[in-house]
Amino acid sequence: MDKKEKNNIIKEKNLTGLISEKEKSLALFCIEAARRHGAEQARVSLSKSVLDTFSMLNGELDKVSHSADRSIFLYVFADKKYGTFSTNMLDERELERFTAQAVESVKMLAEDPFRKLPDPSRTASDASTGRELGLYDEAYESISSEDRLHIAENECIFSRIKSGECNSCTGNRAGMPGECKFTVISEECEYSDSVDDNFVADSQGFSGRHTETSFAVCSEITIEAGGKKYSGYWWDSSPFLDGLQKGKCSQEALKRAASQAGPKRHKGGQFFMVVDRSVSSRLISPVISALNAASIQQESSFLKDSLGKKMFSDGFTLLDLARTTGKPGSRLFDTEGVSTCDMDIIRDGIVKTWFINTYMASKMDMAPTSEGVSRPVLQTYYGTEPSSENSRAGDFGAAEMMSRCGSGIYVTGFNGGNCNPTTGNFSYGIEGFAFKKGKIIHPVKEMVITGNMLELWNRLVFAGNDARPCTRWQIPSLCFENVDFSA
Repeated sequence: MDKKEKNNIIKEKNLTGLISEKEKSLALFCIEAARRHGAEQARVSLSKSVLDTFSMLNGELDKVSHSADRSIFLYVFADKKYGTFSTNMLDERELERFTAQAVESVKMLAEDPFRKLPDPSRTASDASTGRELGLYDEAYESISSEDRLHIAENECIFSRIKSGECNSCTGNRAGMPGECKFTVISEECEYSDSVDDNFVADSQGFSGRHTETSFAVCSEITIEAGGKKYSGYWWDSSPFLDGLQKGKCSQEALKRAASQAGPKRHKGGQFFMVVDRSVSSRLISPVISALNAASIQQESSFLKDSLGKKMFSDGFTLLDLARTTGKPGSRLFDTEGVSTCDMDIIRDGIVKTWFINTYMASKMDMAPTSEGVSRPVLQTYYGTEPSSENSRAGDFGAAEMMSRCGSGIYVTGFNGGNCNPTTGNFSYGIEGFAFKKGKIIHPVKEMVITGNMLELWNRLVFAGNDARPCTRWQIPSLCFENVDFSA
């Protein structure tokens, strides 16, 4: 291979990402082949990804992994029947055989007249390069193994703890307890980076592409204090290498482990519940699931018959900001190729939309929307206190909420439990801290909260402005009143 050919390959890679023009052509070939073998409609999704991981154990390099993945998913619509098939072979002869078998298999299925591609007018027309949303960091192309190792090593604090140089367990942003005597048992740190490239096309002329990079660090530290073991975990990620909070996860993990030492029993009853931003999405997930048209059509949703109705507190406003440039979770089209848009999901407690894909829209005889949420964002709610306006200029998170509520339980983790999708009744094990006069007084564990999702969200007191930038689900710290706790 001469220098000119090498430069052309590099140029093509820089323009297209992981998926080459030849691979795109083979994906489109699958659609043509499916049509030749009797499919009325077809859609293809070609995905490629690369993941590198450097894992550290107690300050030493423990494992290095490099993985690459490639797959084609073919969606076949034939004789009012539908089927999905996948392969990782990208050879024209093999793809011809693959598509022929796929179409024949679909023809043996029972009819489902509601299956079809979305109306072409609904599909995206602005996702040709995959980089329109600015989620691809060119720094990924130049990062070396030495760089990855350096980031992973810099995350570790095991040797500093052993030598007595680290005081990371003292205090934190939410007012957790201060110093405690402990022994560090283990520290597991990991750095990873990846690139994902996805190309989607259908037989009606749609084609779209989404490319993004991701950089992540995480740490878990286990300590022994008072004869018992406690673990703390923390992580951070970003589509951009410069946006990654490096060298901080282990310190936060250690704080969280040390703060759990010496838990005390707490009586049951109804209390204010402040939920940390790191776990608050656990309480949003059942709501979003209940807005899925499949659940509603099958009458397994506690939000059936909710469209256009006020179901929640006035302070509950949830948006889907799918097209926010440079933010995790943003996308220009869903898996059907349907164009996304920024929209209200719930506004001032009123349900504004259900997630209705093409199939469910046909079955329910309703207008389609989107197959699901892309980047849910819960708006800040300062409550109804006269002094609440003073918080608008600054941070409004768990510490401020505890200060306003006086006493209650600060939840920092959920340990098992579930929510009934049909009734909305839930039961979750929790861990966290009791607080009094706005200050944490001791850790608690082995407590359970019970209730109903509709009732819980109608007891919303505050929603913060402290959602973690690294998360796709932008859910901040939350506060609810009169929550049932069992000791």
